[in-house]
Amino acid sequence: MKNKFLSNILLTFVWVALTGDFSFENYLFGFFLNFHILWLITVGRGRSKYFLIVPKTILLLLFFLYELIKANLEVAYEVITPRLNMTPGIIMVPLDVKSDIAITVLANMISLTPGTLSIDVSNDKKVLFVHAMYIKDREKFIKGIKDGFERRILEVFS
Repeated sequence: MKNKFLSNILLTFVWVALTGDFSFENYLFGFFLNFHILWLITVGRGRSKYFLIVPKTILLLLFFLYELIKANLEVAYEVITPRLNMTPGIIMVPLDVKSDIAITVLANMISLTPGTLSIDVSNDKKVLFVHAMYIKDREKFIKGIKDGFERRILEVFS
């Protein structure tokens, strides 16, 4: 997997150098162009895990962006309205992710989303403590994290 990723990055830089356009869009276009070229070259030789992880990583980042925008709007509404609608609390979220990197990514995505903050991970790495501004239903909040961030992170890191 590392070889395909490094090949894709190297080919992306070659693409950018050959076109002479050092814009972000050209880097992005070069990355996807080279991803598809590498995918076409390996057809019939068995699929590499790399070709499954890249789309799942992109979907995870898009989901994070969606959640980030949604949470920003919710917190901004809270700030501009005269009444406080907050129901803050600390929730213990049971973890299905096991690796340190996956737990770190989950905790950081939660903390980067306005209105939520990852506080701590239990010593046995089975529970993540999360502070949230809006907890109307404890089970719904936990289900939202597990079906949202954690499920997508498990797809990328498993």
